[in-house]
Amino acid sequence: LTSALRNSVNWYFQNLDTQIGYQTLSSYYNKISYGNCDLSAGIEDYWSESSLKISPVEQVILLSELLENKWKFEEKNIQAIKDARAQGDLSENAEYDAARDEQAKTEARIKELEYIVENANVVKASKSKVGIGSTVTVLYIDDDEEEEYKMVGETEVDIDNNKISQNSPIGKAIFGCKAGEVVSVEAPNGSYDLKIVSIN
Repeated sequence: LTSALRNSVNWYFQNLDTQIGYQTLSSYYNKISYGNCDLSAGIEDYWSESSLKISPVEQVILLSELLENKWKFEEKNIQAIKDARAQGDLSENAEYDAARDEQAKTEARIKELEYIVENANVVKASKSKVGIGSTVTVLYIDDDEEEEYKMVGETEVDIDNNKISQNSPIGKAIFGCKAGEVVSVEAPNGSYDLKIVSIN
């Protein structure tokens, strides 16, 4: 097994698949949700014909779950895989490393979003004052031009789409203000005045 994993010996795995049988093999792939679980190319050809597909990230997740024995296989079989993997060259596989890094980033982002959801203070947008959730039309007094901004939380800021937080220069100036008010924006290049035209 160690040599077969290290050198990707297809005939070794094809022989194993034949011994296991199509139905049992298919049930195992479905049990562990391996990629698209598609063995339609046949028991001897689904690897080489590529009917069975899995992404690098899915592969890393599946390997992690397999080594943790999520599916309750016999412990001796899991240990055999661990031993073979330890002597193989997966750790030197660039695609594997990239997928593992991507998985780590995804898991970190999921944890961040879970924290945000659990600790979120849900606010209702007001039409009388500028607050989070407000869509505000302002007039640049010096240029006599109007612009629309959406007030959002820090994690939703998107300057290219005029989504700003109350910590931005414009956000600080207009937050809590009413339609019709004129405010001064303190920007790095100097101050300028805005008039709040409408709040939605």
